[in-house]
Amino acid sequence: MQINVQGADIYAYTGGKAFDAAKPTAIFIHGVLCDHSVWALQSRYMANHGWNVLAIDLPGHCKSGGQAPESVEEAAGFIGALMDAANLQQAALIGHSWGSLIAMETAARLNNRISHLLLVGTAFPMKVSPALLESALNTPEKAIQMVNTFSRATLAPPNGAGSWVFGAGVALGRRVLASNAHTNLLHAGFKACDSYAGGEAAMTQVSCPLLFLLGEQDQMTPPKAAKGLIEAAKGAGKTVSVQIIPNGHNQMTESPDATLFAIRDFLAA
Repeated sequence: MQINVQGADIYAYTGGKAFDAAKPTAIFIHGVLCDHSVWALQSRYMANHGWNVLAIDLPGHCKSGGQAPESVEEAAGFIGALMDAANLQQAALIGHSWGSLIAMETAARLNNRISHLLLVGTAFPMKVSPALLESALNTPEKAIQMVNTFSRATLAPPNGAGSWVFGAGVALGRRVLASNAHTNLLHAGFKACDSYAGGEAAMTQVSCPLLFLLGEQDQMTPPKAAKGLIEAAKGAGKTVSVQIIPNGHNQMTESPDATLFAIRDFLAA
């Protein structure tokens, strides 16, 4: 499905179902150098179980036109504009990694228009090492290899048998990077994560229930890195749940069923 947002055609995967703004809606937001496909299992299931689904490609990524967002704040403004363009009065937000920061900032801005906030593989601050930032800018192929090595738990090692999630992640990163000839999406996304400073302030403005879905073996955003956000949310009197599942940073592909069930049960509450 294509939706015109801020003058650009934005792609949203709907799980094979016709979009119906009257249904409850879940917006899935991907992380750095990813696209809608990382949510394939989870979004399709929800679309077949009573939910409207919009699993988007962020602007400037893959099937979406427009300029790639340069900051979390800019991307949050886009999500609000997307909801307006789709005539959505309310939606649940599910974001992974960079997408979790975008979802959180959006929820703080839109307040009661967000029914649920699910943060997958989140952290604050979401700092990126200078070496990785430099590699993302100057040697992106090396950076893609580094990211996929550290993003995977030992349950899914680089040379493991079976479904080769490491190789799939590398291929996805290359495809997304090649989709934009004008912006280095790897460096731009990492820079947006690294520079975002509004996490704890945003958390005090969120009005909906929250779920932190964290990977036990996550080396990119380890569970302890979400502690400040969790404490800020609880301190502000929010309804907070925390679930830790045995995988690395790419929960959707490493533990697809556990991730799906967490999303399903949280949205049903």
